[in-house]
Amino acid sequence: MSDQHAANAQFTPVISATGLFTPDQKITNEELVASFNAYVDKHNAEHADAIAAGSVDALTYSSVEFIEKASGIKARYVLNKDGILNPDTMCPQLPERPNEELSILAEIGVKAARQALDSAGRKAEDVDAVLVACSNLQRAYPAIAVEIQDELGIDGFGFDLNVACSSATFGLQTAADYIRSGSARSVLVINPEICSAHLNWRDRDSHFIFGDVATAILVEAKDLAPAEHWEILGTKLKTKFSNNIRNNFGFLNRTHPETRDDPDKLFKQEGRKVFKEVVPMVAAMILDQMDRLGITSAELRRLWLHQANAGMNRLIAAKVLGHEANADESPTVLDSYANTSSAGSIIAFHQHSKDLQAGEKGLICSFGAGYSAGTVFIQKAA
Repeated sequence: MSDQHAANAQFTPVISATGLFTPDQKITNEELVASFNAYVDKHNAEHADAIAAGSVDALTYSSVEFIEKASGIKARYVLNKDGILNPDTMCPQLPERPNEELSILAEIGVKAARQALDSAGRKAEDVDAVLVACSNLQRAYPAIAVEIQDELGIDGFGFDLNVACSSATFGLQTAADYIRSGSARSVLVINPEICSAHLNWRDRDSHFIFGDVATAILVEAKDLAPAEHWEILGTKLKTKFSNNIRNNFGFLNRTHPETRDDPDKLFKQEGRKVFKEVVPMVAAMILDQMDRLGITSAELRRLWLHQANAGMNRLIAAKVLGHEANADESPTVLDSYANTSSAGSIIAFHQHSKDLQAGEKGLICSFGAGYSAGTVFIQKAA
Protein backbone atom coordinates (compact mmCIF):
# COMPACT_ATOMS: atom_id res chain seq x y z
CA MET A 1 0.00 0.00 0.00
CA SER A 2 1.40 3.40 -0.97
CA ASP A 3 1.84 6.14 1.63
CA GLN A 4 -0.92 8.17 -0.06
CA HIS A 5 -3.25 5.19 -0.15
CA ALA A 6 -2.56 4.48 3.51
CA ALA A 7 -3.22 8.10 4.41
CA ASN A 8 -6.52 8.09 2.51
CA ALA A 9 -7.57 4.87 4.24
CA GLN A 10 -7.20 6.58 7.62
CA PHE A 11 -9.95 9.03 6.67
CA THR A 12 -12.21 6.76 4.62
CA PRO A 13 -15.27 5.60 6.61
CA VAL A 14 -16.53 2.05 6.27
CA ILE A 15 -19.13 -0.16 7.92
CA SER A 16 -17.14 -2.90 9.64
CA ALA A 17 -20.00 -4.85 11.19
CA THR A 18 -23.60 -4.74 12.40
CA GLY A 19 -25.49 -6.23 15.32
CA LEU A 20 -29.14 -7.09 15.94
CA PHE A 21 -31.12 -7.74 19.12
CA THR A 22 -34.58 -9.25 18.58
CA PRO A 23 -36.98 -9.65 21.55
CA ASP A 24 -38.18 -13.14 22.42
CA GLN A 25 -41.86 -12.19 22.37
CA LYS A 26 -43.82 -11.95 19.12
CA ILE A 27 -47.36 -10.82 18.29
CA THR A 28 -49.03 -12.08 15.14
CA ASN A 29 -51.73 -10.13 13.32
CA GLU A 30 -54.27 -12.73 14.40
CA GLU A 31 -53.42 -12.20 18.06
CA LEU A 32 -53.42 -8.42 17.69
CA VAL A 33 -56.78 -8.33 15.94
CA ALA A 34 -58.38 -10.57 18.56
CA SER A 35 -57.17 -8.23 21.32
CA PHE A 36 -58.21 -5.06 19.49
CA ASN A 37 -61.66 -6.39 18.66
CA ALA A 38 -62.18 -7.43 22.29
CA TYR A 39 -61.36 -3.83 23.25
CA VAL A 40 -63.87 -2.57 20.65
CA ASP A 41 -66.61 -4.77 22.13
CA LYS A 42 -65.76 -3.55 25.63
CA HIS A 43 -65.71 0.13 24.60
CA ASN A 44 -68.95 -0.06 22.64
CA ALA A 45 -70.74 -1.85 25.49
CA GLU A 46 -69.54 0.68 28.07
CA HIS A 47 -70.66 3.61 25.88
CA ALA A 48 -73.81 2.03 24.44
CA ASP A 49 -76.13 4.85 25.58
CA ALA A 50 -73.85 7.61 24.27
CA ILE A 51 -73.40 5.75 20.99
CA ALA A 52 -77.17 5.42 20.65
CA ALA A 53 -77.56 9.14 21.38
CA GLY A 54 -74.97 10.00 18.77
CA SER A 55 -72.55 11.74 21.16
CA VAL A 56 -69.91 8.98 20.91
CA ASP A 57 -68.88 7.13 17.77
CA ALA A 58 -68.95 3.35 17.86
CA LEU A 59 -65.57 1.76 17.26
CA THR A 60 -65.17 -0.71 14.41
CA TYR A 61 -63.26 -3.96 14.21
CA SER A 62 -59.82 -4.39 12.77
CA SER A 63 -58.92 -7.40 10.63
CA VAL A 64 -55.88 -9.32 9.45
CA GLU A 65 -56.79 -8.51 5.85
CA PHE A 66 -56.99 -4.78 6.57
CA ILE A 67 -53.59 -4.74 8.30
CA GLU A 68 -51.75 -6.65 5.60
CA LYS A 69 -53.31 -4.62 2.78
CA ALA A 70 -52.52 -1.32 4.50
CA SER A 71 -48.96 -2.11 5.51
CA GLY A 72 -47.61 -5.50 4.48
CA ILE A 73 -47.01 -6.30 8.16
CA LYS A 74 -47.77 -9.81 9.42
CA ALA A 75 -46.15 -9.82 12.88
CA ARG A 76 -43.96 -7.81 15.22
CA TYR A 77 -41.50 -8.48 18.08
CA VAL A 78 -42.13 -6.71 21.39
CA LEU A 79 -40.61 -6.55 24.86
CA ASN A 80 -43.92 -7.11 26.65
CA LYS A 81 -46.65 -9.03 24.86
CA ASP A 82 -49.16 -9.52 27.68
CA GLY A 83 -49.64 -5.83 28.44
CA ILE A 84 -50.24 -5.00 24.78
CA LEU A 85 -52.74 -7.81 24.21
CA ASN A 86 -54.68 -7.18 27.43
CA PRO A 87 -57.80 -5.20 26.37
CA ASP A 88 -57.76 -3.43 29.74
CA THR A 89 -54.23 -2.03 29.35
CA MET A 90 -53.22 -2.21 25.67
CA CYS A 91 -49.68 -0.95 26.24
CA PRO A 92 -46.45 -2.65 27.30
CA GLN A 93 -45.95 -3.16 31.03
CA LEU A 94 -42.27 -2.39 31.56
CA PRO A 95 -41.48 -1.83 35.25
CA GLU A 96 -39.40 1.23 36.10
CA ARG A 97 -35.87 0.28 37.09
CA PRO A 98 -33.84 1.82 39.91
CA ASN A 99 -31.23 4.35 38.84
CA GLU A 100 -28.44 1.97 39.81
CA GLU A 101 -29.68 -0.66 37.34
CA LEU A 102 -28.97 -0.61 33.60
CA SER A 103 -31.91 1.00 31.81
CA ILE A 104 -33.95 -1.14 29.46
CA LEU A 105 -33.06 0.98 26.42
CA ALA A 106 -29.36 0.68 27.25
CA GLU A 107 -29.72 -3.05 27.88
CA ILE A 108 -31.03 -3.88 24.42
CA GLY A 109 -28.56 -1.44 22.85
CA VAL A 110 -25.65 -3.15 24.61
CA LYS A 111 -26.76 -6.55 23.28
CA ALA A 112 -26.77 -5.30 19.69
CA ALA A 113 -23.47 -3.46 20.19
CA ARG A 114 -21.67 -6.50 21.58
CA GLN A 115 -22.78 -8.55 18.59
CA ALA A 116 -21.37 -5.93 16.21
CA LEU A 117 -18.08 -5.75 18.13
CA ASP A 118 -17.74 -9.53 18.20
CA SER A 119 -18.47 -9.74 14.47
CA ALA A 120 -15.64 -7.29 13.73
CA GLY A 121 -13.25 -8.80 16.27
CA ARG A 122 -13.17 -5.58 18.26
CA LYS A 123 -12.84 -4.85 21.97
CA ALA A 124 -14.20 -1.90 23.92
CA GLU A 125 -10.81 -0.20 23.98
CA ASP A 126 -10.85 -0.06 20.17
CA VAL A 127 -13.91 2.22 20.10
CA ASP A 128 -13.69 6.01 20.38
CA ALA A 129 -17.36 7.05 20.47
CA VAL A 130 -20.91 5.79 21.00
CA LEU A 131 -23.88 7.42 19.29
CA VAL A 132 -27.39 6.33 20.26
CA ALA A 133 -29.63 7.31 17.38
CA CYS A 134 -33.29 6.42 17.80
CA SER A 135 -36.86 7.74 17.85
CA ASN A 136 -37.88 6.86 21.36
CA LEU A 137 -35.46 7.84 24.10
CA GLN A 138 -36.67 6.85 27.54
CA ARG A 139 -35.18 9.89 29.27
CA ALA A 140 -33.60 13.25 28.56
CA TYR A 141 -30.38 12.71 30.51
CA PRO A 142 -27.94 11.28 31.34
CA ALA A 143 -27.60 10.20 27.72
CA ILE A 144 -28.35 6.56 26.95
CA ALA A 145 -25.19 6.58 24.82
CA VAL A 146 -23.06 7.48 27.83
CA GLU A 147 -24.75 4.72 29.85
CA ILE A 148 -23.98 2.20 27.12
CA GLN A 149 -20.43 3.53 26.85
CA ASP A 150 -19.98 2.92 30.57
CA GLU A 151 -21.52 -0.56 30.44
CA LEU A 152 -19.25 -1.59 27.58
CA GLY A 153 -16.17 0.00 29.16
CA ILE A 154 -15.40 2.38 26.29
CA ASP A 155 -13.05 5.28 26.95
CA GLY A 156 -14.19 8.16 24.76
CA PHE A 157 -17.45 10.03 24.38
CA GLY A 158 -21.09 9.42 23.59
CA PHE A 159 -24.33 11.28 22.98
CA ASP A 160 -27.92 10.70 21.88
CA LEU A 161 -29.58 12.03 18.75
CA ASN A 162 -33.17 11.83 17.57
CA VAL A 163 -34.41 12.38 14.03
CA ALA A 164 -37.31 9.93 14.29
CA CYS A 165 -37.18 7.12 11.70
CA SER A 166 -34.09 8.62 10.05
CA SER A 167 -32.02 8.57 13.23
CA ALA A 168 -29.83 5.67 12.09
CA THR A 169 -28.77 7.27 8.81
CA PHE A 170 -28.20 10.61 10.53
CA GLY A 171 -26.06 8.74 13.04
CA LEU A 172 -24.20 7.00 10.22
CA GLN A 173 -23.33 10.29 8.54
CA THR A 174 -22.24 11.76 11.88
CA ALA A 175 -19.98 8.77 12.51
CA ALA A 176 -18.63 8.89 8.94
CA ASP A 177 -17.87 12.59 9.34
CA TYR A 178 -15.88 11.84 12.50
CA ILE A 179 -13.78 9.37 10.51
CA ARG A 180 -13.39 11.80 7.58
CA SER A 181 -12.21 14.57 9.90
CA GLY A 182 -9.93 12.36 11.98
CA SER A 183 -11.91 13.08 15.16
CA ALA A 184 -12.46 9.38 15.74
CA ARG A 185 -11.28 6.09 14.28
CA SER A 186 -14.02 3.72 15.45
CA VAL A 187 -17.62 4.71 16.24
CA LEU A 188 -20.57 2.61 17.43
CA VAL A 189 -23.95 3.80 16.15
CA ILE A 190 -26.70 2.10 18.18
CA ASN A 191 -30.44 2.16 17.43
CA PRO A 192 -32.48 0.80 20.37
CA GLU A 193 -36.16 1.21 19.49
CA ILE A 194 -38.96 0.46 21.96
CA CYS A 195 -41.66 1.62 19.56
CA SER A 196 -44.42 -0.30 21.35
CA ALA A 197 -44.36 2.27 24.16
CA HIS A 198 -45.40 5.22 22.02
CA LEU A 199 -47.95 3.45 19.82
CA ASN A 200 -51.69 3.94 20.41
CA TRP A 201 -52.76 0.30 20.42
CA ARG A 202 -56.41 1.46 20.60
CA ASP A 203 -56.27 3.24 17.22
CA ARG A 204 -57.56 1.02 14.40
CA ASP A 205 -55.60 2.93 11.75
CA SER A 206 -52.21 2.47 13.41
CA HIS A 207 -52.43 -0.20 16.13
CA PHE A 208 -50.48 -2.68 14.00
CA ILE A 209 -47.57 -0.51 12.85
CA PHE A 210 -44.67 -0.84 15.29
CA GLY A 211 -42.42 -3.38 16.96
CA ASP A 212 -39.37 -3.37 19.28
CA VAL A 213 -35.74 -4.11 18.37
CA ALA A 214 -32.17 -2.82 18.64
CA THR A 215 -29.47 -2.58 15.99
CA ALA A 216 -25.85 -1.48 16.03
CA ILE A 217 -23.42 -0.39 13.29
CA LEU A 218 -19.66 -0.20 13.75
CA VAL A 219 -18.23 2.60 11.56
CA GLU A 220 -14.45 2.69 11.31
CA ALA A 221 -11.55 4.01 9.28
CA LYS A 222 -10.84 1.75 6.31
CA ASP A 223 -7.31 0.92 7.46
CA LEU A 224 -8.74 -0.61 10.65
CA ALA A 225 -11.56 -2.57 9.05
CA PRO A 226 -11.79 -6.36 8.83
CA ALA A 227 -11.44 -7.93 5.39
CA GLU A 228 -15.21 -7.96 4.89
CA HIS A 229 -16.51 -4.41 5.08
CA TRP A 230 -18.55 -1.87 3.17
CA GLU A 231 -16.98 1.43 2.14
CA ILE A 232 -19.23 4.47 2.61
CA LEU A 233 -19.22 6.21 -0.76
CA GLY A 234 -21.40 9.14 0.19
CA THR A 235 -24.10 10.29 2.56
CA LYS A 236 -26.83 12.90 2.40
CA LEU A 237 -29.43 14.14 4.88
CA LYS A 238 -32.61 16.15 4.42
CA THR A 239 -35.35 17.51 6.67
CA LYS A 240 -38.58 19.35 5.94
CA PHE A 241 -41.04 20.23 8.69
CA SER A 242 -44.39 18.45 8.67
CA ASN A 243 -47.07 17.68 11.26
CA ASN A 244 -48.28 14.63 9.34
CA ILE A 245 -46.34 12.30 11.66
CA ARG A 246 -46.21 13.51 15.25
CA ASN A 247 -45.84 12.39 18.85
CA ASN A 248 -46.50 15.06 21.50
CA PHE A 249 -45.36 13.07 24.50
CA GLY A 250 -42.33 14.59 26.18
CA PHE A 251 -40.88 16.04 29.35
CA LEU A 252 -43.63 18.67 29.59
CA ASN A 253 -46.22 15.93 29.98
CA ARG A 254 -46.93 14.22 33.26
CA THR A 255 -46.90 10.44 33.18
CA HIS A 256 -50.16 9.84 35.08
CA PRO A 257 -52.71 7.51 33.41
CA GLU A 258 -54.88 10.33 32.08
CA THR A 259 -51.96 11.70 30.07
CA ARG A 260 -50.68 8.27 29.06
CA ASP A 261 -54.06 7.42 27.56
CA ASP A 262 -54.48 10.76 25.78
CA PRO A 263 -54.31 9.89 22.06
CA ASP A 264 -52.70 13.26 21.35
CA LYS A 265 -49.68 12.17 23.41
CA LEU A 266 -49.07 9.03 21.37
CA PHE A 267 -48.10 8.26 17.79
CA LYS A 268 -50.41 9.73 15.17
CA GLN A 269 -50.08 10.28 11.47
CA GLU A 270 -51.95 11.32 8.34
CA GLY A 271 -50.99 8.21 6.42
CA ARG A 272 -52.25 9.20 2.97
CA LYS A 273 -50.54 12.59 3.16
CA VAL A 274 -47.30 11.00 4.30
CA PHE A 275 -47.40 8.52 1.41
CA LYS A 276 -48.13 11.22 -1.15
CA GLU A 277 -45.48 13.66 0.07
CA VAL A 278 -42.62 11.42 1.22
CA VAL A 279 -42.35 9.04 -1.74
CA PRO A 280 -41.45 11.70 -4.35
CA MET A 281 -39.25 13.61 -1.88
CA VAL A 282 -37.16 10.55 -1.03
CA ALA A 283 -36.94 9.27 -4.60
CA ALA A 284 -35.74 12.66 -5.84
CA MET A 285 -33.20 12.88 -3.03
CA ILE A 286 -31.78 9.45 -3.86
CA LEU A 287 -31.56 10.18 -7.59
CA ASP A 288 -29.89 13.56 -6.96
CA GLN A 289 -27.29 11.92 -4.72
CA MET A 290 -26.68 9.16 -7.25
CA ASP A 291 -26.04 11.78 -9.92
CA ARG A 292 -23.61 13.61 -7.63
CA LEU A 293 -21.72 10.39 -6.87
CA GLY A 294 -21.79 9.19 -10.47
CA ILE A 295 -23.75 6.04 -9.63
CA THR A 296 -26.26 4.69 -12.15
CA SER A 297 -29.37 2.67 -11.39
CA ALA A 298 -27.83 -0.33 -13.10
CA GLU A 299 -24.92 -0.25 -10.63
CA LEU A 300 -27.15 -0.52 -7.55
CA ARG A 301 -27.11 -4.15 -6.47
CA ARG A 302 -29.46 -3.71 -3.52
CA LEU A 303 -31.63 -1.20 -1.68
CA TRP A 304 -32.04 -1.46 2.08
CA LEU A 305 -34.98 0.88 2.52
CA HIS A 306 -36.76 2.07 5.64
CA GLN A 307 -39.21 -0.60 6.71
CA ALA A 308 -42.41 1.37 7.28
CA ASN A 309 -44.79 0.52 4.47
CA ALA A 310 -44.48 -2.01 1.67
CA GLY A 311 -46.24 0.25 -0.83
CA MET A 312 -43.90 3.16 -0.18
CA ASN A 313 -40.82 0.98 -0.60
CA ARG A 314 -42.17 -0.50 -3.81
CA LEU A 315 -42.74 2.93 -5.40
CA ILE A 316 -39.43 4.42 -4.23
CA ALA A 317 -37.48 1.40 -5.45
CA ALA A 318 -39.22 1.54 -8.84
CA LYS A 319 -38.39 5.24 -9.26
CA VAL A 320 -34.74 4.64 -8.33
CA LEU A 321 -34.12 1.43 -10.29
CA GLY A 322 -36.37 2.21 -13.25
CA HIS A 323 -38.29 -1.04 -12.82
CA GLU A 324 -40.30 -2.96 -10.23
CA ALA A 325 -37.78 -4.25 -7.69
CA ASN A 326 -37.76 -7.91 -6.79
CA ALA A 327 -37.23 -9.26 -3.27
CA ASP A 328 -33.49 -9.64 -3.89
CA GLU A 329 -33.04 -6.05 -5.06
CA SER A 330 -35.14 -4.54 -2.25
CA PRO A 331 -35.46 -7.03 0.61
CA THR A 332 -38.10 -6.56 3.27
CA VAL A 333 -38.17 -7.38 6.97
CA LEU A 334 -41.37 -5.40 7.48
CA ASP A 335 -43.56 -8.49 7.32
CA SER A 336 -41.91 -10.12 10.33
CA TYR A 337 -40.53 -7.15 12.33
CA ALA A 338 -43.15 -4.47 11.49
CA ASN A 339 -42.00 -0.85 11.55
CA THR A 340 -39.05 -0.55 13.94
CA SER A 341 -38.44 3.11 13.18
CA SER A 342 -34.75 3.96 12.68
CA ALA A 343 -33.67 0.32 12.99
CA GLY A 344 -35.66 -0.99 10.02
CA SER A 345 -33.20 -0.33 7.19
CA ILE A 346 -30.36 -1.55 9.40
CA ILE A 347 -32.15 -4.85 10.08
CA ALA A 348 -32.59 -5.27 6.33
CA PHE A 349 -28.88 -4.55 5.78
CA HIS A 350 -27.84 -6.84 8.64
CA GLN A 351 -29.82 -9.77 7.25
CA HIS A 352 -29.31 -9.18 3.53
CA SER A 353 -25.78 -7.94 2.87
CA LYS A 354 -23.39 -10.87 3.31
CA ASP A 355 -24.01 -12.15 -0.21
CA LEU A 356 -22.84 -8.98 -1.97
CA GLN A 357 -19.77 -9.51 -4.11
CA ALA A 358 -16.68 -7.30 -4.00
CA GLY A 359 -17.30 -4.03 -5.80
CA GLU A 360 -21.10 -4.23 -5.70
CA LYS A 361 -22.93 -1.09 -4.55
CA GLY A 362 -26.02 -0.58 -2.45
CA LEU A 363 -28.06 2.02 -0.61
CA ILE A 364 -29.20 2.27 3.00
CA CYS A 365 -32.07 4.76 3.12
CA SER A 366 -34.43 6.00 5.81
CA PHE A 367 -37.38 8.39 5.84
CA GLY A 368 -39.99 9.40 8.35
CA ALA A 369 -41.28 12.02 10.74
CA GLY A 370 -39.87 15.47 10.45
CA TYR A 371 -40.04 14.95 7.55
CA SER A 372 -36.55 13.48 7.58
CA ALA A 373 -34.58 11.36 5.13
CA GLY A 374 -31.06 10.00 4.91
CA THR A 375 -29.06 8.13 2.28
CA VAL A 376 -25.89 6.10 2.77
CA PHE A 377 -24.37 4.67 -0.43
CA ILE A 378 -21.96 1.82 0.17
CA GLN A 379 -19.71 -0.56 -1.78
CA LYS A 380 -18.57 -4.02 -0.74
CA ALA A 381 -14.82 -4.07 -0.23
CA ALA A 382 -12.79 -5.51 -3.11
